[in-house]
Amino acid sequence: MNILLVGSGGREHALAWKIAASPKLTRLVAAPGNPGMAKCCEVRPVGATDVPALVALAKEIAADLIVIGPESSVAAGVADAMEAAGFPCFGPTAAAGRLESSKAFTKGFCDRHNLPTGRYRICEDAATAKAALADFTAPYVVKADGLAAGKGVVVAPTRADAVAAIDDALGGRFGAAGARVVIEEFLEGEIGSFFALCDGKNVALIGEAQDHKRAFDGEQGPNTGGMGTYSPAPVFTPEVIEQVRKRLVEPTFAGIAAEGAPYRGVLYVELMVTKDGPKLIEFNVRFGDPECQVLMLRLDGDIVPYLEACAKGTLDRLPPPTFRDESAVCVVMAADGYPESPLTGSIIRGADQDFGPDVIVFHAGTKQDPDGTLRAAGGRVLNVCARGPSLQDALSRAYAAVDRIDWPGGFFRRDIGWRALKR
Repeated sequence: MNILLVGSGGREHALAWKIAASPKLTRLVAAPGNPGMAKCCEVRPVGATDVPALVALAKEIAADLIVIGPESSVAAGVADAMEAAGFPCFGPTAAAGRLESSKAFTKGFCDRHNLPTGRYRICEDAATAKAALADFTAPYVVKADGLAAGKGVVVAPTRADAVAAIDDALGGRFGAAGARVVIEEFLEGEIGSFFALCDGKNVALIGEAQDHKRAFDGEQGPNTGGMGTYSPAPVFTPEVIEQVRKRLVEPTFAGIAAEGAPYRGVLYVELMVTKDGPKLIEFNVRFGDPECQVLMLRLDGDIVPYLEACAKGTLDRLPPPTFRDESAVCVVMAADGYPESPLTGSIIRGADQDFGPDVIVFHAGTKQDPDGTLRAAGGRVLNVCARGPSLQDALSRAYAAVDRIDWPGGFFRRDIGWRALKR
């Protein structure tokens, strides 16, 4: 079958790598793709939110399936346009995508469908938002309402920090995404990332992971889109998995369908495992990044049948996805200055060398000069991933590869997996 994959980041490179191994595949085209993806599929310079051009490309290659990677493509209505043009699509409509594109919508959705989450206030001006802080205790959670590439959330230790975060968001730092803010209760517990597939009606669980949001070791520095992940994560006991399925996943898919937007694709549930059970932090309407990378390393067998089944409403005909009895890790190498002001253009050497069968480097934000020189072209630039019989084995392999990459213009965390290792 011919597949069009939309996106250009590390998540999409991981998806391309996994899809390329499918015996069902005839042709894989990524738009716009990246230099790493070009080694496992065709890439076309079509933007991930250029809806008319993407539909034209789907027609050109006679696509049998569209796979949407980033949330920006969901919000732009790529799935809506593809379905209108007759192309089966793995990825929710823009209406279903409001679960991520508007945190205010999600909080109201939680109220309507009795989903466990923290207390909150939605504010559209700075005076109201600052007054709302009186209803909460430190640390304060301040979120831009819309899509901010993983950087619109501030956990403020003091009221002064919260006020500054409010002024940043409502002052235009995130553009339209910060036109209103959500002030939330800080949830105590252990964070986790949970993933589930849906074909509009049927549900299948597709793994768990744990992310590291802070930029620096020891959970220091600003929030980022994610500096590394590992899977499986010990926080997801069988009891917790069952609670997430019953209290969050199934009610969400049923609720969004009841509201007229049946969900087709993958739902990423970011949650806090509290003393009162798992509570929602936020939804994402796509695979996590960098969580997708470790899930693809652990997923046993072909992913394409599951992507196709979600698009065509036949998920109930497949067995539940299974995973290798191994650990997988992802270490993000980011450009100096990330997340505030990443420095682009620095030269990267050694990213394409052979690190062994259990290590792979996914490109996240790179560009390649005509002479083959690889350069940083984003905030999170490389994802160095590895698997092994234990978490420590996987980490040792990943960090050995990181140390062989010559990139003075980047940085990374040395403590990925610390929560699991200290248990």
